[in-house]
Amino acid sequence: MNKGTLVEKTATCIFTICAAVAIFAVCAITFYMFFKGTPALGEVGVADLLFGSVWKPTAEQPSYGISFIILSSIVGTSAAVVLGVPIGLLTAVFLSEMADKRIGGIVRGAVELLAAIPSVIYGLLGMMVLNPLMYQLEKIIFAGDDTHQFTGGANMLAAIIVLAVMILPTVISVSTSSLLAVSDSLRSASLALGATKEQTIFKVVIPAAKSGILTGVVLGIGRALGEAMAINMVAGGAVNLPLPFNSVRTLTTQIVSEMGYAQGLHREVLFTVGLVLYLFIMIVNFVLLKARRKGVTE
Repeated sequence: MNKGTLVEKTATCIFTICAAVAIFAVCAITFYMFFKGTPALGEVGVADLLFGSVWKPTAEQPSYGISFIILSSIVGTSAAVVLGVPIGLLTAVFLSEMADKRIGGIVRGAVELLAAIPSVIYGLLGMMVLNPLMYQLEKIIFAGDDTHQFTGGANMLAAIIVLAVMILPTVISVSTSSLLAVSDSLRSASLALGATKEQTIFKVVIPAAKSGILTGVVLGIGRALGEAMAINMVAGGAVNLPLPFNSVRTLTTQIVSEMGYAQGLHREVLFTVGLVLYLFIMIVNFVLLKARRKGVTE
């Protein structure tokens, strides 16, 4: 056996082991979440848990409804994606198609810095800067409305803005790489046929890179769904209907807020909340993966 063959077989073995570890990790996490999350379903009831709107785990007659919590996660993530993805994609277009070397380097550095900032810093900035602005806006909109419960600016809208900013680095980085990977021959052919640079970008380059761009969107959704610390600091932490100026709680912040002191059935229900979050992420990833594969084959 020559040296090249030995190196090749060793590399194949290492890659196979790494792939097996990744598969095992996913299977182990899935098994653990189902093992810890399903017992509470039988005690509380699936309908009461998923469709109930009252969360009072420490009351004399406890209630474990998480429908508002689920809705807050869905609305917050969806709104953050709607707000953040266009900004991220247009920034990626600027970096890959329009920026000169110096300006592009500055913007890339800023994007990398955004990615390196810890979640707690986003939450701190949101709490100290964004929440007071939201409070002033809240006072203007609900002036004279005695029925509105003021939250001090800690609300769903603040959480959406923070999430939108937090997903930008992921969307920008992946989308930029995808756009740069598009062959220059496609650009040249489009320009040769009389298309403008803008038409070439939006009708040729972006459609050619849509698979990679969708990957960035999937990663951004995962970041938004899984964020806990920053949202816990800016969203208020109350179980409410997810309206823009309501204090809300998401699936992740629900676990973070109460797992430290929960006991008995309360603790089991929090594991069920984690299971719901896990299943939700799996469903979103599966749907977007199918959409990406369909886009590649078309």
